[in-house]
Amino acid sequence: MTDELTPETPAEEEQPIKQRKNGLYPGVSDELAANMKSGWADTELRELEPIEQAPNAARRRAALSARFPGERLVIPAGNLKTRSNDTEYSFRASTEYVYLTGDQTDDSVLVLEPRADAADGHEETIYRLPRSNRENGEFWLNGMGELWVGRRHSLAESEALLGVPCKDIRELTDVLKEATGPVRVLRGHDAGIETALTDKITAERDEELRVFLSEARAVKDAFEIGELQKAVDSTVRGFEDVVKVLDKAEATSERYIEGTFFLRARVEGNDVGYGSICAAGPHATTLHWVRNNGQVRSGDLLLLDAGVETNTLYTADVTRTLPINGRYSDLQRKIYDAVYEAQEAGIAAVKPGAAFRDFHDASQRVLTEKLVEWGLVEGPVERVLELGLQRRWTLHGTGHMLGLDVHDCAAARTEAYVNGTLEPGMVLTVEPGLYFQADDLTVPEEYRGIGVRIEDDLLVTEDGNRNLSAALPRRSDEVEAWMAGLTK
Repeated sequence: MTDELTPETPAEEEQPIKQRKNGLYPGVSDELAANMKSGWADTELRELEPIEQAPNAARRRAALSARFPGERLVIPAGNLKTRSNDTEYSFRASTEYVYLTGDQTDDSVLVLEPRADAADGHEETIYRLPRSNRENGEFWLNGMGELWVGRRHSLAESEALLGVPCKDIRELTDVLKEATGPVRVLRGHDAGIETALTDKITAERDEELRVFLSEARAVKDAFEIGELQKAVDSTVRGFEDVVKVLDKAEATSERYIEGTFFLRARVEGNDVGYGSICAAGPHATTLHWVRNNGQVRSGDLLLLDAGVETNTLYTADVTRTLPINGRYSDLQRKIYDAVYEAQEAGIAAVKPGAAFRDFHDASQRVLTEKLVEWGLVEGPVERVLELGLQRRWTLHGTGHMLGLDVHDCAAARTEAYVNGTLEPGMVLTVEPGLYFQADDLTVPEEYRGIGVRIEDDLLVTEDGNRNLSAALPRRSDEVEAWMAGLTK
């Protein structure tokens, strides 16, 4: 990585380049500075069409405006975060900002300014960094200049793409400091914005904003459903990629599996939606095994929990538990088929008007029946469920909302989410599992170290549900046939 020429203090950054010499920029002569100001083509993009989600984002902002009339609302995208010294993590804009704008640009902020008459709603503005200034040298002398990090849209281009007036982000601090009346900010993404509003905001009021935006995402529109299907389709191809290279993973480690799936995510989307769980053998009993540094052995199972994130940041979340050598052993098949049966019961419970908890309860009942049948816990089934004893081996809830976040709508109120009712347009996972820890002395030795989870992404429809990930086989015999077809 090349080393940037950066000023000693931020205060000097906006000064004309001739005033920033004296050793601050070694080797920058007056002649070079003058030369770098001129000879550049006009690259302004004109006649741009709005991005596809612009109309949807406008409707979402209108709903937000109606919920908080007469209040100033501030939604930051967030800032770059340091990974080490002078390198940053890849930027991922706040979910709420993306939901309301369709934009993903760091250091940007959406502001809804109440009009004089609250009944008239809000004026909408996105504050963001404009094109790099070539007159003062910012574009090539500053570490965030376009020569270093690439071209960004001008304010006019951004307005055309997003359908929202855009202004220079460097004006926003003064605007917020002078703000009067009630203000709410989405916290946790831009400390500078929160500092500028410190005497105008309260945690309780800001939490109401966060909760509203979380619950607003529960029912997906047609654009969102299309993006989630894209994410799932790419994820299916990523799973196929993994099956084709299991022999190479055996020769190396779980990291080969992780890298293989990541390649598909980067080629067809933005990234993985969460850290891929590539858990072979006993690692499958660790729910969030993301170290992915273990051995891949023939005869063991591979629990692969992974999802592609689209370029619009919607993510899939799919799990399959695969026999590394292509065939389940008798015991592996027995456990896998039990989880499959539990998932079938859960999927059947996903329908409009059903309680959100119904699919979890249905899956847990099947798994509990199996545990009692196998003699691993003493029945009757109702007693085990009442005491929650099955959770030693089932461990987690059977699903969650899915969307821009892998665990979408996480700030929603309990009564609106886990105690709520399913509606058409909701997308959720159904993912029962059984996990027998390698050191669990309460189960027979042959069970120990086996973990199985099956997870699919379900869209609630008007008359039931649609499995967005149905293209990926689930039944044990179908999984074996699918794997054989990919590796022959």
